[in-house]
Amino acid sequence: MKKYVFVPFLMLASMLTALGAQENALPGALEIIRSSRNRIKADTISTRSRMTITAKNGNSSERVIDQYSKDGPRGGRTVIVFQAPDNVKGTRFLTLENPGGADDRWIYLPSLGKVRRIAASEGTGSFMGTDLSYDDISSANRSADVDTHTLLREEAFNGKTCFVIESKPKDNSYQYSRMVSWIDKADRIAYKLELYDRRNTLVKVLEILEVKDVQGRLSPIVTRMSTVAAGTSTTITSEILKYDDRIPDGVFTTSYLETGRY
Repeated sequence: MKKYVFVPFLMLASMLTALGAQENALPGALEIIRSSRNRIKADTISTRSRMTITAKNGNSSERVIDQYSKDGPRGGRTVIVFQAPDNVKGTRFLTLENPGGADDRWIYLPSLGKVRRIAASEGTGSFMGTDLSYDDISSANRSADVDTHTLLREEAFNGKTCFVIESKPKDNSYQYSRMVSWIDKADRIAYKLELYDRRNTLVKVLEILEVKDVQGRLSPIVTRMSTVAAGTSTTITSEILKYDDRIPDGVFTTSYLETGRY
């Protein structure tokens, strides 16, 4: 399973045995990106996370979400369920990976009482008032092969020696023109990711602030997405993280979105 833990999003799971650099040979940029994105392997991922949304003036609000991810016959499947506060409780979001095309995405809003499909044109819009877009969430499944990668340099970041890699989408319609990653040479975790728009302006920064060992896998626990111009941020703290728990296939359906039952 190739998954970030909710964009630890993203960003977001693969095996702790990363494809390490050979002692006397520098690995290529594509190899480094693949080893980072496919770092943890698990059949399923289940999380409960607390999202802290911070405005420019410092005011903040919190949301509690559950996330369930599982591989399927056509790729990854993810459901996000909002548990608190009351004004978003019961909101459910489903994304199904569609190899060779855009992901299929639906959302259920209790205030509307029905499931609505998220159009591709809505991909850059804010997901439930956070600093994450719908496309940001779907990018957890993004294949390394859809971008062109260049190793820019090696440098220290937060006391770690990192590869700095620039990735440019082969599809010009993608919301970002380029992405720059700081990937630890030792553990292959991408501790920082800069996202640039079509005018080459830095628009967002994703940072992994804390990691810990969970079931033998070095896992992101605290992740922050910041929107540069707005001065806002969304911090995601995983309070519960489980790998390989059984998740029924019925969870990944529009019926579950509408009823909360499978």
